[in-house]
Amino acid sequence: MSYRQKTYRGLVAEDNYNLLSFNIVAGQSDLFIRADRDIASQATESLLKYRSQIQATIDKYPTFLTSFSPIEIKDNFSAVVDAMLRSARIAGVGPMAGIAGAIAEFVGRDLLQHSENIIIENGGDIFMKIKSGSVKVGIFAGESPLSNKISLIIEAAKTPLGVCTSSGTVGESFSHGKADAVCIVAESSTTADCLATAVGNAVTSKNDIERGLSLAKKSKASMGCLIIVGDRMGCWGDIHLDY
Repeated sequence: MSYRQKTYRGLVAEDNYNLLSFNIVAGQSDLFIRADRDIASQATESLLKYRSQIQATIDKYPTFLTSFSPIEIKDNFSAVVDAMLRSARIAGVGPMAGIAGAIAEFVGRDLLQHSENIIIENGGDIFMKIKSGSVKVGIFAGESPLSNKISLIIEAAKTPLGVCTSSGTVGESFSHGKADAVCIVAESSTTADCLATAVGNAVTSKNDIERGLSLAKKSKASMGCLIIVGDRMGCWGDIHLDY
């Protein structure tokens, strides 16, 4: 956990704000939140609610936790579970591939009732809604020489959105690939998380960067994609970079 905190925390820099920062933790969920004011109690309540809903699904359907492919559940579960199932189908991965993005997104949308500006990072997956201006999201890519050298510029008019990163060389999440970073920008953090996993699974070497970008292009849910493998990078879509 300490390695992840050292590398991911602080990658989002507000250009035009002075937002308050705080952490909340429950189980494996470790959220770094920036908001207009201290709403940690509301954030904790929201986090526990969504973790409980996801756990209830896992208890009844264990394959929700273990499957690497989309699954079908006929029961009417909560909105967060439905989003994970739907995003998994879009990306062709298991529903738990979207859990970090889903937690960030659903807690973030709850907190918009209490703060006009919300930025939530959960294990490198980000949900944000900003009122004006822009923010920079740095890209951590492990031992790559490009790590922390590139940022995405996110304009307020495009938010709320998700910026989610998958890696085959960094962190605790499982990946079949070897990319140092696959970053997806999408309207939904849940979908961005699932798509980042799917694209990351397809990138096993520098030669697969174009293949990964092509996969990202095929999904209408993806706004843009950035892939880093070693000293090589490729990007596609409606994204703006800062070097």
